[in-house]
Amino acid sequence: MTPPLDVLVVGAGPTGLALAAQLRSYGTRFRVVDRSLDRVRESRALGIQPRTLEALAGFGVSEELVARGNPAMGLRLHLNRRTVSVPLFDIGATDTPYPFLLFLAQTETESVLGEHLAARGVTIERGTEVLGLERQGPHVVARLRGRDGGEETVTARYVVGCDGAHSTVRAQAGIGFEGYAYPQTYLLADLEVDGLEPGAVHSYMTGRGMLFFFPLGSPAPWRMLAMRPAGTPDSSDTKVTLPLLQGIAERYGARGLALRDPVWMTDFRLHNRGAVRYRSGPFFLAGDAAHIHSPAGAQGMNTGIQDALNLGWKLALVCRGAAPEELLDTYDAERAPVGRDVRRFTDRAFVIGTSTNPVLRFARSRLVPRLAPLARHATAPRRRVFRTVSELGIHYRRSPASTAGPRPRRGPRAGDRLPDLPGGLQAQVAAPGWHLLLTGPPHLWPDERLAPVLAGRAGLITVHRLGDRGPWPGVAQGLVRPDGHLGYVARGAGPDGLLAYVTRWLPAEPA
Repeated sequence: MTPPLDVLVVGAGPTGLALAAQLRSYGTRFRVVDRSLDRVRESRALGIQPRTLEALAGFGVSEELVARGNPAMGLRLHLNRRTVSVPLFDIGATDTPYPFLLFLAQTETESVLGEHLAARGVTIERGTEVLGLERQGPHVVARLRGRDGGEETVTARYVVGCDGAHSTVRAQAGIGFEGYAYPQTYLLADLEVDGLEPGAVHSYMTGRGMLFFFPLGSPAPWRMLAMRPAGTPDSSDTKVTLPLLQGIAERYGARGLALRDPVWMTDFRLHNRGAVRYRSGPFFLAGDAAHIHSPAGAQGMNTGIQDALNLGWKLALVCRGAAPEELLDTYDAERAPVGRDVRRFTDRAFVIGTSTNPVLRFARSRLVPRLAPLARHATAPRRRVFRTVSELGIHYRRSPASTAGPRPRRGPRAGDRLPDLPGGLQAQVAAPGWHLLLTGPPHLWPDERLAPVLAGRAGLITVHRLGDRGPWPGVAQGLVRPDGHLGYVARGAGPDGLLAYVTRWLPAEPA
C-alpha cells in the first residue's frame, strides 16, 4: 500500500510552484496537481517585488528571473501638459540586493520555477482535477481525475489550496470568502507602443481615471491597463480591439502614442475578497485562494508566493517530526493580517485612482499636477510607500513564533525580515533550515555554550559567528527562520532565552 503523502498541493501557479520548491528543499513527500493542461501563456501578473526576489533567492532562481525581466526604477507621471519624473526605488532600498521592481510576465515566472522543479525530479501533474476532499482520521482522502479520465484516491496529511479565486480546496474545507466586486470594467493588453520612453512606468492621470503602461519586455514590450471610461460599451456589447484601445488611450491624454501589434487583449472586473481564515484543520489556503484584490502596487502574486514560503517550511518540519503541530497555527496568525493589509492598501489606491467622486476627480486632475513635482523631495512619505509596496516592511512581531529577549539598541527585531548587509548577509543564510547569527567577539560564543541549543538538532540550525559585521551593535544573537524572518533576537551572550525558544519551536530529536 502506498504510504500517505505529507502534502497535496492543489494549483501550479506561482504560489503552488513556490510551495513545491520549498517542500522539495526539505525532502517532503508531496504531489502538485493542477486541472489546467498547461501553464499560463498570457502575461497576467507582471511585477516581482524586492522581497519576493529575496525570498526566492535560496532556490537559486532569482538571478534567472532578473535576467529574463525588466527592472524599472522610475515613474513618469503625465499630467496635463507636462511630465514629472519620480524615482521609485531610490529611498529605503539600501538593505536589499534587489532595489527595483522587476517586470516579468507570469508565464516566465512560472517557467523559471517549473524548470527549477523539473531539474530536481518534481513532476507537475497537469490536467488533474480534484473531485472531492474528505477528512478521515488524521488524514485527508482526495479523489483525483487525471487528464485521461481515470480516477484515483490519494491520502495526505495536509492539503494546500493554491488553486485561485474559485478554489476547490476552499469550498471543500468550508472556508468563507468575503468581500465585494468593483463596478468598473478594466482593459488589459500586451502590445507595442511607439512614442513611450523605455525603462519606466508611465501613468496618465485625469479626472476620468488613470491609464498605465508598464515595461514588460516579453511577450510584448508594454502592458496597458486602463479603466473603461463611462459611456464606452462593455464586453457584452463589443470586443476589445486595437482601435478601441487607441481611442481610450487618447481619451486619457496619451496623445502622440501609436498602439500596435497586440499579443493579448482582454477586459475584466475586479474583486476585493479574502478568506475568513487561512487554515481549517488539515486544509490551508495560499495566494488567490486566500485573497484577491486590485492589481494596484503589484501585490497579488508576490503576496501569494510569500504565503507559500511562510507555510512550506512549517509543513516540512512538522511532517518530519522536527516541529510541533502548533507551529502550523502561526501561518494564519502571520499571513492573514498581511492579506488584510494588502486588500486595504490596494483598495485605497484603487479608489483614489478610479473614483467618480467629485473631490477625488478634482484631486487627480488639479491637485496632483501641482503637488507631483514636490514628490522627489518628500523622502519620508516615499520611504514609507516603498517599504509597503516592495513588501520589505512586512513583519511578524506579534506572532507567537516571534520572541525577544533583552532588545539590542538598534537593528531588526524579532519578527522582522533579516536585512541584507554589505558582503551579502542574506546569501549566507539562504540554505534551508534555521540560521543562528552571533555578533560580538568570537570568544563569547564557545561551542560548549551553544551545545544545549544545538543538541538533537543536527542539520537544522547553522551557526554564523559574525563578529562586528552583524545587523546589531555589540554582542547579540538572532535566530533566522527558514523564511528569512527573525524568530528570536536578544542582546548579550546568555543562551537561556534562545534555548527556551528552540525547545518550544524546534524540539530536540531523541538520542
